[in-house]
Amino acid sequence: MQIITPHYILMNDKVSTNLSIAFDKQIEEIAPFEELLEKFPHAKVTTLKEHSLVMPGLINAHVHLEFSANKTQLSYGDFMKWLYSVIENRESLIGECNEACMAKAVESMLANGITTFGAISSYGMDLSACENAKQNVIYFNELIGSQAVMADTLYSDFLSRLDASKSIKREGFHAGVAIHSPYSVHPVLVKKALQLVKNENLPLTAHFMESEAEREWLDSSEGAFKEFFVDLLKQKTAVSDAKEFLNYFNEKQTLFTHVVNANEDELDTIAQYKHTIIHCPISNRLLGNKTLNIKALNEKNINWIVATDGLSSNYKLDLFEEMKISLFMHSDTPLLEFARMLLKGVTIHAAKALGLNTGEIVKGKNADMLVIDLENEPNEELAIHLILHKYNISKVYINGKLEKED
Repeated sequence: MQIITPHYILMNDKVSTNLSIAFDKQIEEIAPFEELLEKFPHAKVTTLKEHSLVMPGLINAHVHLEFSANKTQLSYGDFMKWLYSVIENRESLIGECNEACMAKAVESMLANGITTFGAISSYGMDLSACENAKQNVIYFNELIGSQAVMADTLYSDFLSRLDASKSIKREGFHAGVAIHSPYSVHPVLVKKALQLVKNENLPLTAHFMESEAEREWLDSSEGAFKEFFVDLLKQKTAVSDAKEFLNYFNEKQTLFTHVVNANEDELDTIAQYKHTIIHCPISNRLLGNKTLNIKALNEKNINWIVATDGLSSNYKLDLFEEMKISLFMHSDTPLLEFARMLLKGVTIHAAKALGLNTGEIVKGKNADMLVIDLENEPNEELAIHLILHKYNISKVYINGKLEKED
C-alpha cells in the first residue's frame, strides 16, 4: 500500500485540497493524510512538493506505431497525395521502424503522461513493443482488404495476428479488433470479424469518413478514389456504402475515428447506438481534411474523445499538444468549457469508451495517475492552463506502479 500527498487533486472538474490518496493497484481511499495513515499504518508515504497536482493518466485511444520512423518522407496538405506517398514509402518506413523505433515512440507517450494507448496494428510488427510497454495497451488488430478473391487469405492473416495478441497475458494488455474503413474492407470480411467481436466481446474500432474522397467514393463510386481503386486494385465501384457499413456495428459500441465528413443521418446513427468518435485534430489538418463538428456532436449527445493518430500524420505523440491544437481550431466553443471537455476526452470519457476501469481519481479506479508540477495555486481556469502550458510531469503511476520519475 502507498499513500501519496499532493497539494491538489484534480477530481472531475474540481480541485480538492488537504487530501491524500491511498492506493495499491487501485485507489483504495481518498481522505486526509492522518486518517489514511491510521487505516494503513505500514503504507509507503510520498509527500509531494509545493503546488503539486495529481490528475488522471492520459488515454491515447488511436495511434499507429508501425509508421513511427516518418519525419519528412510523407506528403501533407491533401489526403490523396498523402495516401500515395504512404504507398510509395511504405516498405522503407516499415523497414526503418524496428522494435527499438516503436519502443521509442511508446516511451515518448509515457513521457507525455499517456498511461494507456490503443495501438492500431496493421501488420503485427508492433506486438513486441506493445507487450513490453509500461502502459496499458488495447491492441487493435486491423482488418483490411476490399477484394473478395483475397478475403480468405486476408482473414486468415488477421486471425493469426489476433491469436498472437490474445496469447499475451500481462496486466493491462487487451486484444481488440480494428476494421480499417468502409472503402477498404469487403462486407464479407466485416461481417465475419464482427461476429467474432460479438462472440468474444472484444474492443472494436474503425476509421470512418476521414476525407472528401471517401465521401464521394462511397456515395457514387466517383471522385479522387476512383483512379486509385481502378489503377491499383482494378475495382470500379465501392464495395459498400456508408449507411450499410454503419449498420453492421449496431450490436457493438464502436470507436469511430475522424468522422469529419459524416452527414446528419450518419451522426444520428452513431448517436442512436452510443458509439464514440475519436477526434485527431492534427492529423485532420495535416492531411487536408475537415475539422470535426464538435457542436453537432454535443447537440446529438455523441461521446467524443481525443487521440494523436500515428506519426505518419502527426509530428509527436503528445495529447497535451493535441488538446492545445484542438482548443485553437474550435474557436466557436466557449474556451473554459471546451478545455474541460478536452481533458475529459483524454481521461474519463476515453476510459469509458474503451471499457477500462481508469480515467479518474476515484476510489476503486485503477491507480493511473500523473503528478504535475504547477507553478502556483490553481484557479478555476486550471483546464486551460494545463493544456496551454504543459507543466512538468514529475511522476507517472500505472496500475499503482511508479513508471516514470524525474
